[in-house]
Amino acid sequence: MVDCNDLCQRLGSDDLDTLRDAAFDAGESGCIEAVPLLARLLCSHNLGVQEAADRALRRLGGKEVVAAVKPLLRSDDAPSRNAAMDILRAVGAQDFPTLLELLHDADPDIRIFASDILGATESRLAVAPLCEALLKDPEVNVRYQAAVSLGELAFAEAAPGLSKALGDEEWVQFAVIEALSKIRDASSVGALVKALEKSTDLVASMIVDALGEIGNIKAVTMLLRRMDASPEVLRNKIAKAVVRILGGKALSLLSPAERDRFRGYLLAALCDDEEDVQDAAISGLGSVGGEDAAEAVLAHAARLDRDHLPERYEHAVIALRDMGLTEALGRALREGDETRRTVALDVLSALPCPECPRLLIDAFGSLPRAFQPAAAKALAGIAGQEAVAFFLEQLGSDNEAVLLEAVAFLGGVVRHAAAGDRLFALLGHPSDAVKEAALDACVAIGGQDLDTRFRELSQSDDPMDRLMAVYALGRMGVGDHMDIIRAALADAVPDIRKIALETLAESCGHEEGSLPLIVSRLDDESRDVRLAVVELLGGCDSDKVYPYLEQALADSDDWVRLRAVEALGNRGERAAVPRLLEMAGEPSKLVALKAVETLGEIGGPEAFQALLGLVSSDDPELAGTAETAIARLQDEQGER
Repeated sequence: MVDCNDLCQRLGSDDLDTLRDAAFDAGESGCIEAVPLLARLLCSHNLGVQEAADRALRRLGGKEVVAAVKPLLRSDDAPSRNAAMDILRAVGAQDFPTLLELLHDADPDIRIFASDILGATESRLAVAPLCEALLKDPEVNVRYQAAVSLGELAFAEAAPGLSKALGDEEWVQFAVIEALSKIRDASSVGALVKALEKSTDLVASMIVDALGEIGNIKAVTMLLRRMDASPEVLRNKIAKAVVRILGGKALSLLSPAERDRFRGYLLAALCDDEEDVQDAAISGLGSVGGEDAAEAVLAHAARLDRDHLPERYEHAVIALRDMGLTEALGRALREGDETRRTVALDVLSALPCPECPRLLIDAFGSLPRAFQPAAAKALAGIAGQEAVAFFLEQLGSDNEAVLLEAVAFLGGVVRHAAAGDRLFALLGHPSDAVKEAALDACVAIGGQDLDTRFRELSQSDDPMDRLMAVYALGRMGVGDHMDIIRAALADAVPDIRKIALETLAESCGHEEGSLPLIVSRLDDESRDVRLAVVELLGGCDSDKVYPYLEQALADSDDWVRLRAVEALGNRGERAAVPRLLEMAGEPSKLVALKAVETLGEIGGPEAFQALLGLVSSDDPELAGTAETAIARLQDEQGER
């Protein structure tokens, strides 16, 4: 145990290292006798000594620390004074009488400091003295700081006192309003609204923002009454506050007359210079609706740079959707410029109304070619059977993007069986993207007719035809097409053999015939096929896989062996530990290091012993990998 007398002697040393260490020890050992000496060290010009003393005083705390640090508030040395302030903010609540004494000091600076410190105490005991300072102190800066501190404390008990101070100088009013917005007490709403009558425009603006923050619904009626008499900027702020308090849903409950009147205020607010006011106006207009509101929000959205302001743009789009299908939206789609058409399509793409698909279909032919893919995409997102005829027609489109939307809709959305023949025909399309989309669409539709067509395609002389057929039939049901898959595994083209293997992935551990078919390609002449086998075995839900992965460890290709090692690690195959230990001596450094790393992944006593033996390897890289693997095992053991 550290001797306190010895510590105090060390704290009188001229050696900086000794002072720093002694200050640290004083805090750790709880040596109260050292407090005066530590307080003096706050005046040290050595930052390390000052920080050590600061830390120790915070750790010790108590009345002794408050008493020792308090005189430094009068210091002319700013760093010492600031250090004292920070410490008192941390521990001052442990000696409230001293703080209250400072709050009545003759020096206004000390009263400011005391007000600041009381705001950090997190104690309700600070509310009454701070309210007294706020209402009675002759120094404006003390009153200002008292208001700030009451806001930091944010206790509802301060609301009445703060409300009484709304008639103070403008500088204090700012802090009072900010504090009330943090407290959010309903009792202050009436006082804030009343203060609007005699406030400057700047203070009135702050009051309105505060009412929006407080969010008490009883402020709405009072605010609405004051809109007509308010200057434009303040009126826009009031509109923002009302939207914030009521929210979109409640705005729609206003009477028709109130809604029309408020819509006019919102339209004006949309032209405000402040973005948050504009955004609030958009939210409000989305709720109250109307053609003039739709036109204004649409024009606003068209002016926004959606790449640089995506959130604001999306906010406007959502508001337009909330209004539903409007004439303004239809005009923008049919007659608008590029930006307006873009907004209209973005809105329509997620606007599920009965009339919207017909609007898009009727307007499609008159749209510039560049807009047709977006229109088709929007239609596909909201339409059902009513759009089938339109999309069947688009299967003949020379616009590839439109064609892709038609294929995806007919196959993936409505699964229109009658489109099967036309979709199958697109497997011969020159575009790979169209082929892929058509293939997925045919798989989604399924049925006996397409099954027969794909079986016929699997006999084609064209490798691409056979590949698509095997892929489709595998997706349409492995069990029903095992004959095709078995034949594909012997195809002369490696990519077809790989596709056939991939169709067996999900049935590997469940269909009796799947695993034998997969492992039959372990000796395939193509490295890529053998890699595919190993990958499938690694993810196979079967306890019969290990012997085949062990067989793959002897492959002639290092990458196949590497993937087999990884698969064993992922499966946690402890039976592989002896074989992996052997592979640590492989001439291939890549394989050897992966084997050692995998021992750490598998874990267990046998793997741990094997790794311990490798730590003393003459190969520093191998030894380092073993050390890392051991550390991993130790960390995992510690977590358990």
